[in-house]
Amino acid sequence: MRLLLVEDDTMIGEAVLDLLRAEHYAVDWVKDGEMADTALRTQTYDLVLLDLGLPRRDGLAVLRDLRTRKERIPVLIATARDSIHQRIEGLDAGADDYVLKPYDLDELLARIRALMRRAAGRAEPVYEHKGVSINPATREVAVRGEPVVLSAREWAVLEPLLARPGLVLSRTQLEEKLYGWKDEISSNAVEVYIHGLRRKLGTEMIQNVRGVGYMVPKV
Repeated sequence: MRLLLVEDDTMIGEAVLDLLRAEHYAVDWVKDGEMADTALRTQTYDLVLLDLGLPRRDGLAVLRDLRTRKERIPVLIATARDSIHQRIEGLDAGADDYVLKPYDLDELLARIRALMRRAAGRAEPVYEHKGVSINPATREVAVRGEPVVLSAREWAVLEPLLARPGLVLSRTQLEEKLYGWKDEISSNAVEVYIHGLRRKLGTEMIQNVRGVGYMVPKV
């Protein structure tokens, strides 16, 4: 999954960036509202972690413009603005959730996972399909109850496919979930990870839709 971190405080930004990357998220980090707006107009993200008190452009303005464009990306506001009025203003502007600074990092991860589930149209914390189950909180994977070990990049490919069976994701879309701006992309990386997943989970688990991309079939 690819996240956009919008945070102007260097110390907080570095801590959150390290945390998210340790959880195998691909993360882009910007430090002001103008850069956030540019990133959101030119890249595809699964979630935005948005500070409000930003240089050059306020986070609320970025959020309002995002929703004006009918973008449905989950937005988690993380800010020191702690008045009830400010929280209401952020939620009414289109935020999906709110966490106050200083926040607990484990709580932050839990809120991100909850928003990801909601965006995928799921409520249950464990995804299960065709005998394969994954737990985003623990990164545990099992095939018919037997644990399977995946690499971080294999997990990053499998999770979005298994979260929405029947949805076709192109190679480019999967690459966007694997890599941030500064990461070097191998030309056949997606194919390598798909091959590894088929070997571990079964050859029919992920299907190739010729000329389009990959999907986990619904049935």
